[in-house]
Amino acid sequence: MKLGLIAGNGRFPFLLLDAARAQGLTVVVAAIREEADAEMDRRAADDSEITVHWLSLGELSRLIELFHKEDVKQAVMAGQVKHKQIFSSIRPDWRLAKLLLNLRTRSTDMLLGAVAKVLGDEGIELISSTAFLEPLLAQEGLLTERAPDEEESRNIEYGLSVARSVAGFDIGQTVVVAAQACVAVEAMEGTDAAIERAGALMRSLSGDASTLERRLTVVKIAKPNQDMRFDVPVIGMATVEAMIRAGARCLSVEAGRTLLFDRAALLERAGKEGIAIVATPRGY
Repeated sequence: MKLGLIAGNGRFPFLLLDAARAQGLTVVVAAIREEADAEMDRRAADDSEITVHWLSLGELSRLIELFHKEDVKQAVMAGQVKHKQIFSSIRPDWRLAKLLLNLRTRSTDMLLGAVAKVLGDEGIELISSTAFLEPLLAQEGLLTERAPDEEESRNIEYGLSVARSVAGFDIGQTVVVAAQACVAVEAMEGTDAAIERAGALMRSLSGDASTLERRLTVVKIAKPNQDMRFDVPVIGMATVEAMIRAGARCLSVEAGRTLLFDRAALLERAGKEGIAIVATPRGY
């Protein structure tokens, strides 16, 4: 069987590639030129069962033609495509331009859902991006040695209520909280940039004039009707490093619907910095 891999940036595409190859699948990679890592070419050079084709973000017709030519019946999206790329740098071909004109809103879910439907109409099934990576999903409970303290637990509870409302509008999946006040909400810039922004804001507050405790808590969830075929919540080492720089001391993710990359190294780094990480159950 051949698997199509639509590859964005980060390590996600490589993890999925390794998992698919471990199952004996031949992988046809459609690497997004504006996002994917050149390492893809080196991987293909070392493995005859991997082929890589580079496409620009707006080339939907070429993507379909490629998968038809390679006899790909199932495909998966893996890796981030920056939201600002989708809505600013994209140069759509005729098929994508027509799709964009018919969208009710320009949200990421609406756009990717429409792309998935076009692929499906062409006989290419888009499957869950977690299909090969179930072991990387966060399991419910405390993930670090240090548990959230009372203040952080209140921040998590408040942050979850805000995050659910925000995620329901497909704005972002992460909020940053201090003393049950919302300091930052993720939008097009992404999780790590939202954390950095929260840290900068807290540093700008002057001395004793602030009523906010300076410890930041990061809360990341899946969307209420998260389509696991794309835009799955991901936490990696870069997120922990962003938290360290921002002065964030606690992270809450959603169990069963958040991928943890480099889990062992991530948790070790968080532990050394005294960061608490907990996976809350869905609907908590």
